[in-house]
Amino acid sequence: MEPSRAPVPAVLLAAGAGTRLGRGPKALLRSGGVPLVSRLAGELHAGGCAGVVVVLGAQAPRGRREAPLPGSQVVVNDAWASGMGGSFRLGIAAVPPGHAVLVALVDQPGVDRAVAARLIAARRRGRVGAAAYRGAGGQLLRGHPVLFGAEACREAAELAAGDAGARLWLDRHRQLVDLVDCSDLGDGRDIDTAGDLELLGGGPAARRGAEFPGR
Repeated sequence: MEPSRAPVPAVLLAAGAGTRLGRGPKALLRSGGVPLVSRLAGELHAGGCAGVVVVLGAQAPRGRREAPLPGSQVVVNDAWASGMGGSFRLGIAAVPPGHAVLVALVDQPGVDRAVAARLIAARRRGRVGAAAYRGAGGQLLRGHPVLFGAEACREAAELAAGDAGARLWLDRHRQLVDLVDCSDLGDGRDIDTAGDLELLGGGPAARRGAEFPGR
């Protein structure tokens, strides 16, 4: 088991094609004038993550050209169309064994360095920490990012399939998951359709995690 204060690398899943948006990969949407994948990778670094593995897929050559990713390791999931599970496995495989790993999704522009830092600070040995956001009834709902312990991330990668990513492991091991309230820091919304593009502006709609909890 990894030491409780060991450095925590991150994996940023950014391989999808953004088909429902009809605007190309979500990773290359502009947020604050820069590609979303670049901004989020920078936020993870600034939040205390010890290196970021970025998993590209759809239009990966374009992503390498257009998205500066200084200090990040880029891996490409050529089978990105098969779902997030393959990207999760590739990302975890690129991290040195024995480390806890913070896993983030590129389509959540409300995630920033404060969320990453809170998850790292809240980590507990043998536990998994998931950013959580309050739903309409006030209850905490599990979202992303998720900080997996070394053993948990290996097990989750073995189970990952299709578009579920680590969801199967998380659902099976709810008793090991700590919900880390991040409602005051960001939101749990993701960008799925054109109507969600307002989130890229960082305005009031981008902060309403209570109304639009994460997956």
